[in-house]
Amino acid sequence: MAKKESIQKRLQKIRPPRVQLTYEVERGDAIEIKELPFVVGVMGDLAGQSEVEQPRLRDRKFVNIDRDNFDDVMKGIEPRAAFQVENRLSEAGGKFGVDLRFNSIADFDPDAIVQQVEPLRRLLEARSKLADLRNKLAGNDKLEDLLSEVLHNTQQLQSLAHDAGGATTPEHNRPHDDQQRD
Repeated sequence: MAKKESIQKRLQKIRPPRVQLTYEVERGDAIEIKELPFVVGVMGDLAGQSEVEQPRLRDRKFVNIDRDNFDDVMKGIEPRAAFQVENRLSEAGGKFGVDLRFNSIADFDPDAIVQQVEPLRRLLEARSKLADLRNKLAGNDKLEDLLSEVLHNTQQLQSLAHDAGGATTPEHNRPHDDQQRD
C-alpha cells in the first residue's frame, strides 16, 4: 500500500514553505515522522481609518492572505492613515496633515509614501531637478562657467530672481560658513 503524500511535500514541489514543523513519534520499535501544518491567524482592524465601510465585527470573515493575493486584499480593505506631524521642513514650524492610502504592498515603499505627502513630494522634485542639473554640468564646461558667472554676479542674479517672481538680496547669495563652494 502506497503511503499518501503529505500536503507539505506537495506544496514543496509548488512553493517550498519557509517553516516546516515535524516531530518524531515512537510506535512500537519504529519511529514515525509527523508533520504539523504551520498556520498563522491574525485578528485585527487592519483598515486603519479607511473610508470604506467595514462590516460589524461579528459579520466579518477570515481572509486567506498570501503573497499572490496580498494586493487584491489591500485594495478591498483600502487601509488609510491620517494624522498631523510637526513641520520640520521650514523654520516656521507648525503642523501639517498627512493622509496615506495603501492599495498595494508597493505603497509602503518610501518613494511611494513621499509621493503622497505634498511637502515631501515637492522636496523630492527639487532634488531630482538639482540632480539633473548636476548631471548636465558634468563635462559641460560652458554651462558650468555660465552658471558660475550668474551666481557670482549679484546684479544678474537679482534680475533673474525678479524675472522669476522671487526676491533676493546679496545676503541670500553668500555661502554660509558651514557651506563649501566647489
